[in-house]
Amino acid sequence: MRTMMKHHRILRNASLTIAFMCVSLLLSPARADDSDESAGASSVSKADGASTISVGVSYTSVSNGGGGGAATSTTATGTVAPLCDYSSTATGADLAHDIRRPPTHPGARVPKEMYPDWEQHENEPGQWYHLNCHENRASSEEEYIKARDDAESRPAVWVPDGEDPPAPEVDGETLAQAAWDAVDIPTPSIGTNPALGDSGATVVGLDTWVWADGDTPATVTATATAGPVTATVTATASGLSLSAPDSTPHCSGFGTPWQPGMAEGSSDCTIVFGRASAHRASQTTPLRTSATYDVSYTATDGSSGARDPVTVTSTTELPVTEIQTVNVPTPNH
Repeated sequence: MRTMMKHHRILRNASLTIAFMCVSLLLSPARADDSDESAGASSVSKADGASTISVGVSYTSVSNGGGGGAATSTTATGTVAPLCDYSSTATGADLAHDIRRPPTHPGARVPKEMYPDWEQHENEPGQWYHLNCHENRASSEEEYIKARDDAESRPAVWVPDGEDPPAPEVDGETLAQAAWDAVDIPTPSIGTNPALGDSGATVVGLDTWVWADGDTPATVTATATAGPVTATVTATASGLSLSAPDSTPHCSGFGTPWQPGMAEGSSDCTIVFGRASAHRASQTTPLRTSATYDVSYTATDGSSGARDPVTVTSTTELPVTEIQTVNVPTPNH
């Protein structure tokens, strides 16, 4: 008995009419569930279609003084599930048999124009592959429909036995998101002044200078490549955001490290505490420091756009003390 083809395709393009030739012809789907086994490239797992990608990550830190800082690089590992990948549909002999078989009803036929040189491959060992798309991997219905329609317009690909099927196609937007998902942004690391004694306490009523140190990135970039497409994601922060109980923050940048002799008011990031922390069980006041990164991407397939902003936050337990003035009477002479 002739082997049945594994899958079926429903072509919504009126110019491509797919015929079902009895029960022996089931063409490859342009829509697939992730439960289907996909015979894609060797780097794609059959369980979920995800490929492993290497992501180059670069951090440009905030320098002391808020200017350009040092750059460090690392490599992260991510996964990307292509919206569309290739699945095998038929042997050369099976396809040729079904093309030659008379239609079961008027208008039903196998679109042999979708199988280039099908007669040449009739007696060769190998498989025909179709591009099929997964709706649950799309970010929107619009994205899925566009990809599905494109997949349905493409001819099948012949793959001889012993050769790898076509690699999954990953668009720039999907690749950029996968690269960004592999990135960890360090939380802000700060210095403060005043910093009294061993505890580093600050003082009620004074401007407490806050600045990001060299471990806080001002810019993060992530780059990944899948097939012919390379995507680069860039995230940039313009400063810190401060919050703490009983305080008034003023911060429009990354701050300036305090040095002796610097003029009051010359920092772009300060906070004034209105109450000491002695009443707290910890004897400290929690200072929350956040950095928000605007994120965008570009890709070599021509796609580009913005991603959702990312905010990272750290908390510093800062002792806040009061300086009390004692009036001593001047003795009468």
